[in-house]
Amino acid sequence: MRYLLPAMAVAALACAASTSLAAQPQRHHRPARVPSHVSLHVSRHSTLSGRRLVLRGRVRPGGRHRVKLVLRGSGGGVVRTTTRPNGSFAVGWSPDRPGAYRVRAYGVHDRMVRGSASVPRRLTAYRQAEASYYGPGLYGNGVACGGTLEPGTLGVASKTLPCGARVTFRYHGRTVTVPVIDRGPYVAGRDFDLTAATKQRLGFPGVATLLASR
Repeated sequence: MRYLLPAMAVAALACAASTSLAAQPQRHHRPARVPSHVSLHVSRHSTLSGRRLVLRGRVRPGGRHRVKLVLRGSGGGVVRTTTRPNGSFAVGWSPDRPGAYRVRAYGVHDRMVRGSASVPRRLTAYRQAEASYYGPGLYGNGVACGGTLEPGTLGVASKTLPCGARVTFRYHGRTVTVPVIDRGPYVAGRDFDLTAATKQRLGFPGVATLLASR
């Protein structure tokens, strides 16, 4: 009997310890998030406002991941999408207003990957505008925004844009960005008056329709 009591005590202690271990919650270790890489490409770097273009890219490693596209500019915003099983994505987007845009894709972190960002891409949305030019016969005169008009002056006259505002013009594949330096034109139906130097840089004929970013 004296041997039976200690054996029963040991068994009781072992049973209590087993019950205590079973009652403890089991900890499941989540797999560590792996670094991800996001690529981004735009179908066109120059477009007309309102015209649809495609933003496409890929998140590596593959799988379904959430992606946030941030578009900074006068008509920008945020577009959200989910990648295909291979990690690729494609989103259609139309700039509502003319202007310069900066686009970047962000891979949202999840259980499998850490968040990351793509290289920023730039694009310009244009509108059609009527333009003319001025300069000969006016060299040496002052301009409304300060300074003197000279044969080599790069700039543009606008009735509404503030002095110093930069406008990108595109004509038959040539592009130039110049500041607003003067007021005009005062001919009905025209939006801009280019200086002679700007006209020459664009290969602009004199009076015609071109593309403007403002």
